[in-house]
Amino acid sequence: MAEITALLLNFLKAIGKYRWHAVVITWVVALIGWVVVLRLPNQYEASARVYVDTQSILKPLLSNMTTVPNLEQQVMFMRRTLISRPNVERLMRMVDLDVKAKDSKEHDKIVDELMSQIKITGTERDDIYTLTYMSDNPKLGKDVVSSLLTIFVEGSFSGKKQDSEKAVQFIDDQIKTYEEKLAAAENSLKEFKLKNLGMLPRDGGGGDFGGQLTAAGDQLNQAKLELAEAEQARNAIRRQIDGEPAKPGTVTIDPTLVDPELEARIAQAQKNLDNLRLQYTEQHPDVIANRRLLDQLMAQKADLGKNKKRSLDPGASYSPMLQQLNVSLSQAEARVASMRARVAEYENRVARLRTQSTTAPEIEAQFAQLNRDYSVNRENYQKLVERRESARLSGDLSSATDMLQFRVIDPPIVPNHPTGPNRLRLFSLVFAGALVAGLAVAFLMSQLRPTFLSQSTLRDVTGLPVLGSIGMNWTPEQTVKRKRRLFALASSVLLLFGAYGIGMAAILVRPTL
Repeated sequence: MAEITALLLNFLKAIGKYRWHAVVITWVVALIGWVVVLRLPNQYEASARVYVDTQSILKPLLSNMTTVPNLEQQVMFMRRTLISRPNVERLMRMVDLDVKAKDSKEHDKIVDELMSQIKITGTERDDIYTLTYMSDNPKLGKDVVSSLLTIFVEGSFSGKKQDSEKAVQFIDDQIKTYEEKLAAAENSLKEFKLKNLGMLPRDGGGGDFGGQLTAAGDQLNQAKLELAEAEQARNAIRRQIDGEPAKPGTVTIDPTLVDPELEARIAQAQKNLDNLRLQYTEQHPDVIANRRLLDQLMAQKADLGKNKKRSLDPGASYSPMLQQLNVSLSQAEARVASMRARVAEYENRVARLRTQSTTAPEIEAQFAQLNRDYSVNRENYQKLVERRESARLSGDLSSATDMLQFRVIDPPIVPNHPTGPNRLRLFSLVFAGALVAGLAVAFLMSQLRPTFLSQSTLRDVTGLPVLGSIGMNWTPEQTVKRKRRLFALASSVLLLFGAYGIGMAAILVRPTL
């Protein structure tokens, strides 16, 4: 503690030795600083508050019909890009600040000053933003804030509208391109169909060429089977008309005495047996059973004709049953002829398809490729048409004032009294700086021109013992001079504080100084 006290005393003694230097420096720094502070131009802070309403009833109603813009993100982007160089240059033109710039260097300087002096405060949660600008001209400050507010509001519509128009223009260009592609694909498809007519897959579900060949083969087999059935039925009717050939020792049966029902059963059994023989071998159980049934029916027919002589009546052959059999024979002959024509047609069709089987796969592949290209182009064309309508609706939606509303809470205003600079604070800082500068100069001079201020300091520096010290004996004249110097020093310090107080009072009374 004693060492600290000693150092403090030595510091005060060193400053006291050069006290007049400290007072002069303090006065010079204070006067210069106070003059600068008083001559600073008044600053007026113009401000405006705006509320951005991003909640619209159109947003939920049109969410499924078009792309609804993200209004919160749009407002955030506008806020962050408002103080950009293009906007500030536009602001300069709106308030006629660009005419003050004589060259590009001065123009850039004004732009930088505006960008540093414009402030935007607010939060996305409340959607209330404050625009402020500090200027020494109240009217200029109000004009700057008003123009800045206009740019802020207009920026919400022009950007999205331009983006929507560009998107619609791009989609229109793509639609025209796909229209040309669709026309070319349709022409290619039409020419290919005309060139390969008859070898293409059927639109009705006929399948490809292999499916057509298989279907034609199945139809041919079915026609052959029906032809065989028709021939068997015709032969059965013919046998009934002509009768069975008589064997030696047998009696001829009179057709008029034959049971018609029995004959019908025999014909049906014969038809069934013929159908089974087309599908199975003679050892198949169904074939054996039908053959056994046919033998039984033939045996019954033979039993009915026993001991029956052929009638000598020539009109017996013209019985109603015989006439019916002749009609049935004619119908059977017609059916056989029809089935033979069908079989011939199917045979020609199968032969033609087999002849074309070497080139058909390649034609089908080309046809499938043309159809695929056409389907892809048509699908993309339809999607582009839908997207174009969505883009147009989105552009109209973005430009609608109901989607994004700006409500000016506080219009651009300028206070009657200047808001800056803070002369009270600056005046006090200058005074404090002047005091520090005076003390620092005095201490620095004491270090540049050092003297021994105490016996202990002399002993510590030289390392020699101090035997004694001689005190100063002031004469009356010197005492009077010393008192006068102390009084002048105190008076200068008091005057300095008084000047500080007068300046502070003047600033408080007239803040526009």
